[in-house]
Amino acid sequence: MILFISGLAIVMIASSHSADKKVYETARLKNEVNEMRSAFIDGRSKLMQLKMESAVVGKMKEKGLSPSVIPPKKIKVKSQN
Repeated sequence: MILFISGLAIVMIASSHSADKKVYETARLKNEVNEMRSAFIDGRSKLMQLKMESAVVGKMKEKGLSPSVIPPKKIKVKSQN
């Protein structure tokens, strides 16, 4: 009877340790997801800054280019049918 109770106690302790490992793993993964989400948002905001017209104009001025003062004209192509 004592061996049976000791066996059950060992199984219970092992199960408890396994559950604790899963809880710690879940917390670690949750922190990792939050870090990745933060990095994604940071990258997206940097991309939005780079895509702004003022940023593009500034980069082009460094290379000696400037925006056109003449507006573009629409080209209409007529079908030959």
